[in-house]
Amino acid sequence: MFDQEIRLFDPNTGSDNAVRVVLAFPNTYEVGITSLGYQVVWRLLATCTGVQVARLFTDTHEPLPRNPELVGFSFSWELDYVNILQLLEQLHIPICGTERTDDHPLVFGGGPVFTANPEPFTRFFDFFLLGDGEELLGEVMVAYQEVRSAGRLEQLRHLSHIDGVYVPSLYTALYAGENGPLLVVEPAEGVPATVSKRTWRGEQLSYSSVVTERSAWPGIFLVEVARSCPELCRFCLASYLTLPFRTPQVQGTLLPVIERGLTVTNRLGLLGASVTQHPEFDELIDYLADPARAGVRLSVSSVRANTLTPRICRTLAERGSQSVTIAIESGSERLRAIINKKLDQDEIFTAAQTVAESGLQALKLYGMCGVPGEVESDLDATVALLRQIKKQNRRLRLSFGCSTFVPKAHTPFQRYGVDRRSEKKLQQLQKHLRPQGIDFRPESYAWSVIQALIARGDRRVGQVLERARHYGNSLGSFRRAFKDFQQELPPLDYYVHTDWCADTCLPWAHLLGSLTEATLARHTLDAQGKMATPITVG
Repeated sequence: MFDQEIRLFDPNTGSDNAVRVVLAFPNTYEVGITSLGYQVVWRLLATCTGVQVARLFTDTHEPLPRNPELVGFSFSWELDYVNILQLLEQLHIPICGTERTDDHPLVFGGGPVFTANPEPFTRFFDFFLLGDGEELLGEVMVAYQEVRSAGRLEQLRHLSHIDGVYVPSLYTALYAGENGPLLVVEPAEGVPATVSKRTWRGEQLSYSSVVTERSAWPGIFLVEVARSCPELCRFCLASYLTLPFRTPQVQGTLLPVIERGLTVTNRLGLLGASVTQHPEFDELIDYLADPARAGVRLSVSSVRANTLTPRICRTLAERGSQSVTIAIESGSERLRAIINKKLDQDEIFTAAQTVAESGLQALKLYGMCGVPGEVESDLDATVALLRQIKKQNRRLRLSFGCSTFVPKAHTPFQRYGVDRRSEKKLQQLQKHLRPQGIDFRPESYAWSVIQALIARGDRRVGQVLERARHYGNSLGSFRRAFKDFQQELPPLDYYVHTDWCADTCLPWAHLLGSLTEATLARHTLDAQGKMATPITVG
């Protein structure tokens, strides 16, 4: 696999005294090498002075050092945690950090799941990197080398003073009884009381470090066109956690990177939560639409409906794309107002017509059910909207992917629980949409429950995660594991379905996101003010 890669950077040659690092991705090579975040972290480590890094996946690895000093995990999908534990066992590293000695490597992790709420995983990790890694990784490597010969505790204390580094063993969680709610997370003496995520403010965002046909997206070169999203939908982790919205300049930054990638492949992927909201996106489209780039095969991630122009759609069609993906969240204008989705019906219909007339074959829409404030008529509005789009654009293949609302840390909806009726709502949508020729793609409700447990869990949930994997890693496995520990933590429903009141201590309260809790509370009140029957959390 590795010999089929085209590397787009020159790694350090290494030295006999280099810090030995294993960088793991808890899935197969084909999946992991598609992760732009993993590729970037690998490049950053491989170009750090005095560092030697080897990659590890669940199905393959580069030659691993005999005694690694640091083992890192890039983590972006919650259920992959099972593979983290298996890889630790494969490396003969105790799963629980408390069982590791000075003879074991320090285990660290980074990625959006950990940045949002690492508490359920504190049992397994020695430290976390919160936020963007562009500057942080280099600082960590330098700091580690300063205490390389010290004991484990001294190393961790030294690292804990780097902005963005969270060492959970230096913080104590206090609860209202063994199975009561969290009261507070207190730092040890001399340790920062709070940890802020790191925010990269440099001009260049991420881009592929390697191109390979063995990727889940074969032969593609990926470029991050925008980071975060300016719309601030009230549930959206990708927006709130990664603020501020950042876009590199097209001429001086994006185009040189794209041109470098196009020297090794003709497949280009533009990534971002809201790619078409780049202020110079038209200029980028002009570049890609030029006849000189006729051989380029272009893909874009989700786009905003009211930014979709005929020129963008025609260019995508001419450059090999078959479809466009738009997140509409709901067919109800009322519900979209609640979640701050600034999109009206006419804009959605216009976007669908634009796609249909451009030569593209399919339109992929994404939505959500169980959103706080949702009522039956909101589901009816979604069905009506999709039916009308299908009626007006019969040639267009129309699909609708729908997930269950899952509360996420550092968002205005973080204190709401999962709607218990969501599974029935998904079934209702399926009943009404599939007979209309609409490809309905629901996300598993059971997976949403597990995701919510991890998204809102405190550190006591770690023992449940460890136990559940031995029971089969299904929703039933998690329920069984909760029964095993029923005297040691609250029930599953507390983490998943309960609406937490305003004075409930959040497990991540000591880990600071982009916005303050006071600001998030104001955004919550704004959403509640738009609900037909305001729901008072708590």
